[in-house]
Amino acid sequence: MIDHHAVDAVDAGGVRLAYRAAGPPDAPPLVLLHALGESSADWAAVTPAFARERRVYAPDLRGHGRSDWPGTYSLDLMRTDVVRFLDALGLDRVDLIGHSMGGAVAYLLAASHPQRVNRLVLEDVPLPLPRRPTTPTRPDGDLAFDWEVVPAIRRQIDTPDPEWLGRLGRITAESLVVGGGPDSHVPQDGVAELARRLPGGRVVTIPVGHLVHHAAPEEFTNAVSDFLLAERG
Repeated sequence: MIDHHAVDAVDAGGVRLAYRAAGPPDAPPLVLLHALGESSADWAAVTPAFARERRVYAPDLRGHGRSDWPGTYSLDLMRTDVVRFLDALGLDRVDLIGHSMGGAVAYLLAASHPQRVNRLVLEDVPLPLPRRPTTPTRPDGDLAFDWEVVPAIRRQIDTPDPEWLGRLGRITAESLVVGGGPDSHVPQDGVAELARRLPGGRVVTIPVGHLVHHAAPEEFTNAVSDFLLAERG
């Protein structure tokens, strides 16, 4: 049996990234990128299903979980960290799933390094357009992530780089966008527009809210697995 709780780490260009791995070592690689304030453990409910046919890698992004908390945070830095993570593990080309913030990191990576991503799955990810800023409040007590990452990333999501929208057209990976439906705080018309802007993009709605892979793990893994195994269009 795979120990889904085992955590290893690599040096990603001076930033230590912890990660969990599961599945046959010689199976096609699948990388999972978590949302803001989460960690690799967030994928526990869906990892066993994916690991039947894939070698699954789930890193803790910088400032989260057991990875380094360097105090400097941006989506671009996280994108670079993940590229270096792939290099450190010798992963030339992967399938990539990102949820929320992790989805933004995923599409930035797929746009800047299209040759590294075979198929791309974005789970309830907002379209990179400006939105009304809000001021997050730090929860009481100890956190499993660096609070400084929250305002840094929220600023970028509230006021994204205007070039990000155009860069979506550079993505060559076939793409699946999973929307959480009307109960999600992410505008679903933007989710659909994100899919339209991705070459070969398609959208599926699983109406359970923003945390799709938590609320409907079987439906999520079935939809994603069917997409990953489908013939290229």
